[in-house]
Parts: sequence; structure tokens; C-alpha cells
Amino acid sequence: MSDYRIHSIVALILALLFFQNPIAIALTLIGGNLPDNDHKIKKDNVYRIIIIGLLIFIAFYILKLPYYLGILICLLGLIFYFSSHRGFTHSIFGISLIAIILFFIIKLGYNIILKLNMLNHFHYVQLLSISICIILISLFSLNKKIIPLFIILFLLSVFLYPPRFNEFLIFLSIFLGLLSHIIVDLFSPAGVKVFLPLSNKKFYKKMAILFIIILILMAIVKYGIYFHYF
Repeated sequence: MSDYRIHSIVALILALLFFQNPIAIALTLIGGNLPDNDHKIKKDNVYRIIIIGLLIFIAFYILKLPYYLGILICLLGLIFYFSSHRGFTHSIFGISLIAIILFFIIKLGYNIILKLNMLNHFHYVQLLSISICIILISLFSLNKKIIPLFIILFLLSVFLYPPRFNEFLIFLSIFLGLLSHIIVDLFSPAGVKVFLPLSNKKFYKKMAILFIIILILMAIVKYGIYFHYF
């Protein structure tokens, strides 16, 4: 398992390359650390995710709230529980599934919190809702040594530079973070089975370099379009 600091640094570099939005940057950092929940030393963390999902399912079912939020949280935990380290959760198909599930968890949680809004300042309550979701997810994704700093910097950035966001940005930043994790692990001697479950073949740094080239080209296109219009 690569050092969480390396995964965090690479995720931040990619986030800053593509985003100026603190919400997107935070989600990229979370995605960059999330896949290692498949490691045996993170099993207690996975158990907590599953238990919390079950409790939310039961409570929301009784309260007639969207109880499928609890089902999605349980499903996310079960994916990590049944995946071997650097198995499905470190594949393209795995991170795509995780990104979709996490996107809907954030969307449902955000909408539930937003419905509790008793104020007229919609934009600020919107930011508060998404910020609460991100902070809660960070508790089960980031190393405990960086969580306090992450929360402080995240809240400061959202407060000082209130961002606009959309659903595509949320999904894209999660996926980019997850992909950054695979790229880092591809440089290790153990390699990564990038195309599980279709193929058990391991890939190494050549695949990582290919991903990096693709991301650089995407960034060039992004900034080329930006400067064309501005």
C-alpha cells in the first residue's frame, strides 16, 4: 500500500491542474485516498461504513425518508470488504462503480440536508449541505493525521471563495481522484490489474505514463478552450 501522503499529493496536483473549485479539489483528494479501504488494515473502517449504512437504512425507512441512501452506503462498504487489496477497487471498472455510488450518496445526502433548510439564503445552505457531506465522507477516506487540516482548509476555502458547482463536476472530481490512486500504484513493483474483472493481467509504470499523457492532453485542451473564450 503506497503512502497516503503520496496519494494525497498526486491527487492534489491533478485537482489543481483541472479545478479551481474547492469542492472539486476536496473530492479529488478524497478519491485519491479511498481505494485503499480494501486493505486488511482498513477493515474496521469498512465495518463502520457498513454499520452506518444499515443504521441509516433502518432509521430512514422508519421515518419515511430516502432509505436507499443507507443501501448505497452499505454497498460501498461491501465492495471494499469483498475486494482483495489492489483488486477490483483498483481497476477502471471498480473506480467507475465507486464513483457512481459515491456520487449518488453525496447527491442523496445533500438533498436530504437541503430539505431541512429553514432559511431564505439558498446558495449558502446549498454550500453548507454539500460541505457537510464532504466532511463526513472524508472521515472514512482520509488518513486521520490529515483530516483536521483538511477540514480547516476546506471550510476556509469554501467560506472565502464560495464556489458554484454542478453534478458533473462532483462525479468528475471523484473519478479523477480515484484514477490518481491507480496511477500511483502502477509505479509500484506489485503492479495493478487495471482491467479486472475482464482481465487478470497486471500493468505497471508504462500504463501509468499513458494515463498521465492522456490527462496532460486533456488539461491542454481544457486550458486551450478557456483561453480561446477569455
